[in-house]
Amino acid sequence: MTVAFPPWPLLSAFLLASLVLAASPGPGVMYIVARSLAQGRRVGLVSVAGVALGNLGNALAAALGLAAIFAVSPLAFLMLKYAGAVYLIHLGVKLLRRPRQGALQPVAEPAARVFRAGLFVALLNPKTTLFFTAFLPQFLEPGADPWGQSLALGGLFVALAALTDGAYALAAGWVAPRLRHGPVVGWGRGLGGGVCIGLGAFAALSGSLESFQAPVGPLP
Repeated sequence: MTVAFPPWPLLSAFLLASLVLAASPGPGVMYIVARSLAQGRRVGLVSVAGVALGNLGNALAAALGLAAIFAVSPLAFLMLKYAGAVYLIHLGVKLLRRPRQGALQPVAEPAARVFRAGLFVALLNPKTTLFFTAFLPQFLEPGADPWGQSLALGGLFVALAALTDGAYALAAGWVAPRLRHGPVVGWGRGLGGGVCIGLGAFAALSGSLESFQAPVGPLP
C-alpha cells in the first residue's frame, strides 16, 4: 500500500521546518505584501490564492523531475527565470502608472486578473521547483512510494505557505488604509510598484543554476 506521509516523528520535523520556511519573508511574501499595500486586503488574498496554485504547480513539477531538466539544460532555467523577472517588472510599472484616485480607495482590479498575476509570478520562478526538489527528499520515508510522498508533502507545504501568506496579506491590508490618508497618499501604490520592480531586477540578476544549494531560508 502506498504511504502518502512519513511516520509522525519525520512528519512533525517536516511540519516545523515548513512552517519556519513558509513564514520567513521571501520574494513571494514581498509580492503579496506589495499587492495588499497597493490595492487592499481583497487583492492581497486573491494574490495568495494565485501564488499558492503556482507553488503547487512547482511542487508537482519537482515530483515529475522537472528540476532534472533544468539541471541538464541551463538555457531552459535561464529562459524561465528571465520571463518571470520581466513579468514582475511589468506588474511594478503598471502599479506605478496607475492614476492617483482621489484619496482613499484602492484601485479596483478584476479578481481573475489578480489571481492570474499571482499564478504566473509563482510559476515563472524555476528556483521554487529546485527548492522543492532539494527540500522534500530530506523527509521521504525510504522504501515508500517517492512520487506519492513528494506530492503529499509538497501539497502540505503549499497549504502551510498559503496560511502564512494569508496572514501577511491581512496584516498589510490592515495597514494599507493608513497609507491612503494625509501626507502618505499614494505610498502604498509606490511601494507596491517599487517592490515588484525590485523583485524582478533581483530575479534577473541573482545567481545561476549552478549556485543553487539546499534551502536554508525562505521559499524563493
